[in-house]
Amino acid sequence: MDLSRRHREDEIMDQPGLDAIEHQAALSGLGRVNWWSRTAGQIWSFLEKLRRERKLNHFRVLDLACGGGDVTLALARRARSAGIPLTVHGWDRSTTAVAYATERSERAGLQNVEFFERDVLNDPIEQSYDVIACTLFLHHLEQDQVESLLRKMSAAKQAVIVDDLCRSRFGYLLAWFGTRILTRSPVVHTDGPLSVRAAFTTDEIEVMAKSAGLEGARIRRHWPERFSLTWVQP
Repeated sequence: MDLSRRHREDEIMDQPGLDAIEHQAALSGLGRVNWWSRTAGQIWSFLEKLRRERKLNHFRVLDLACGGGDVTLALARRARSAGIPLTVHGWDRSTTAVAYATERSERAGLQNVEFFERDVLNDPIEQSYDVIACTLFLHHLEQDQVESLLRKMSAAKQAVIVDDLCRSRFGYLLAWFGTRILTRSPVVHTDGPLSVRAAFTTDEIEVMAKSAGLEGARIRRHWPERFSLTWVQP
């Protein structure tokens, strides 16, 4: 498997005709993958540090391309447990994903989270948010779309955080085996390895971040073969 160059294919989850039951099963499977990957923990640690350093009493977070809301809901739960005033909104263009995330939020009794059906790439961000986050979405995009999205995210009052896959042979193996261990969804089994082939390297992300105007963005790799990009408003 040659991963020296990026190879992006349309994933099954991106198909508008995907059966709703299969879609929900895939969202559930991805939820287990996200839990195992501890993505929400990475973002929460960043938010907590930002809150302390900037003395934020209440802050608002927007989670772009939130899918089934795994990260969005995890942040809301952590804030509730910690007694921290946090409002978090999730955007996704999928009607099925937004309905699935909303139902989970209602079951959990979370009052500080809300989901909206929005086109992340084309709809304007009309409300004001302290932090704008995006996880596991950049690898679905072309380079110019990534730069456009990062530029849009820089409207955040305080900071931007992105977490996504790293393209590597080890990452591909983790995706292939991990998805089969963590979920029975054939959609996730197919899309997981495809996602790694479509992912960027940290060097490629650094170039796109600079092109988008995120000078000084910090990019670091973390388990399991992912990268975190954080950028704080001066």
